[in-house]
Parts: sequence; structure tokens; C-alpha cells
Amino acid sequence: MNTPIPAQDVRPEPGAINRSCILALDLGTTTGWALRSHGGLTTSGTVSFRPGRFDGGGMRYLRFTNWLTELDRLSGPVAAIWFEEVRRHAGTDAAHIYGGLMATLASWAELRGVPYEGVPVGTIKRHATGKGNAPKEAMIAAAKARGFSPADDNEADAIAILHWAIETNGGLG
Repeated sequence: MNTPIPAQDVRPEPGAINRSCILALDLGTTTGWALRSHGGLTTSGTVSFRPGRFDGGGMRYLRFTNWLTELDRLSGPVAAIWFEEVRRHAGTDAAHIYGGLMATLASWAELRGVPYEGVPVGTIKRHATGKGNAPKEAMIAAAKARGFSPADDNEADAIAILHWAIETNGGLG
């Protein structure tokens, strides 16, 4: 007998997002991240999951899992995760890497009961710059206008996702 599992709404109750540790990710070989702590401090950066010369095919995903666990241990607990939901990739390798990181993120979050949700690329760009097809330079400029100094477009995208989540209460408002 199959028992249906009710779907969980990933959005925190109104106002809870302001008290929670939340994480925003731009998934890729170089993953951009932005984290808002329980106290309201925002930190951001990039982390590389490029495999080493002698690494097996799954090592980037194991490193990603360990990185998420360490981030959660040091700064968390993470209450919710938003990530850039990419529907089209420039190449096959990029699509495979994104899919593997997405599966790893979903498994990590499901095991811990952490809600997670993708945000379409156009939504993020429109919120940050006013244009849904803004170039990388415009995303970096938008992050700088908010007082950040992103290392690259990956970090700028993560900062934009975090601010979108905070300012819209995860898409509710």
C-alpha cells in the first residue's frame, strides 16, 4: 500500500525569513553563494568544485556535500535554500554538472528537512536589474550597488538570489 507524502511548502511563514539563516546558490563548477545569518549578517563568495587530476567522477559532488554540511555546521542551521533554476545550458558538460549538483543539493536538503526552491534566471535578473535578460556585467554592477564586491558573476547571481528571497519572502510578496 502506498501512502502519499504531503508536499511541504518551502516558503517560511511571513516574517520568519528575517529571523532565519538562509542560503542562496548559483550552482556550477564555480558555485556562487550568499548566506544571511540568524543575526542578519550577509556573507558571500565562490567555491570551486573543479575535479583534481586524479579525482573520480563523483568527487565534485562529495566535496559539494561536505561543503554544504560544513556551512550548515558553522553558520546554520540553514532554514531554507534558494538556487538559480537554469533551464538551458550552453553545453552538455555544463548541463550534466548542474544536474549532478542539483541532485546532490536536493538529497542533502531532503535528508535534513531543509526546504529548497529554484528561482528562474529571468526572475533573478529582473529583480536585480529591471531586465530579465541582463548580461553578467549588469548583475555584477547591481551587486556593487548594494554594497557588495563580488569576485565574479557567480557570486553576483547568488547575492541577487538572496536579496530576491528576502525582499519577496521567498516569492510570496
